[in-house]
Amino acid sequence: MYPRIIIKELRPLNLEGGYLIDGFPSVGFCSAIAAESMIHTSQFKLAGIIDSDVFPPISLIKDGKPNYPTRIFVNDELKVAAFVSHLTLEASLHRGIAKKMLRWAKNQKISLIVSSISVKSTEKNEEILAVGSTDSATKKIKESGIKILENGTIPGIPGMLLNEGSLTEQDVIVILIHSDGVSPDFRSSANLCMAISQLIPGTSCNIPALQEEAKKVEQVIKKDVEEAWHLKDSMYR
Repeated sequence: MYPRIIIKELRPLNLEGGYLIDGFPSVGFCSAIAAESMIHTSQFKLAGIIDSDVFPPISLIKDGKPNYPTRIFVNDELKVAAFVSHLTLEASLHRGIAKKMLRWAKNQKISLIVSSISVKSTEKNEEILAVGSTDSATKKIKESGIKILENGTIPGIPGMLLNEGSLTEQDVIVILIHSDGVSPDFRSSANLCMAISQLIPGTSCNIPALQEEAKKVEQVIKKDVEEAWHLKDSMYR
């Protein structure tokens, strides 16, 4: 049995035919930073929260107000939703999160889920690759001009989204971004944001603003993740 994961929508949504961006940091912080930066530079508004009894009980205080660490933001005009999390979840939760995300996307009649993962590289490699869960998803990658990943391994939430999406015929695209794991993630996050904008019509990235914002976001996310892990360790000793 998977742990119970709750999605609570805070307002009515109309995302039929729209898009969902996976901003869970399953491997590295690049996905979370890109998603968080995009909602800061575009017209995204808070639309829901994601919670579970197995998540660390923590509140993120922003501008004097409490926030759940895992939230849903939506650009109503573009019909784009983003799952943004400041929690690094254990691998045992990845399958459950992916299944919940897919069920929510189906209920919302989402046409495409876009996820991503960082690939560690010691060389300065900014090549962007992607893989799709279905033939139609693969076609969208080709039409965007992004190179197809022919062989490889995709772990974590992105991997489960691909596998489950292929069975349910849900279009899922996972973008692969290279990172050396040492330099600031905002460089890879900016590349990822640009790749997302190639796949989701209407989205765009103000790169100078994004890079400046991503530096701040990276520090906040890493601090929140560290505090959440410290809290969890103290809970289960």
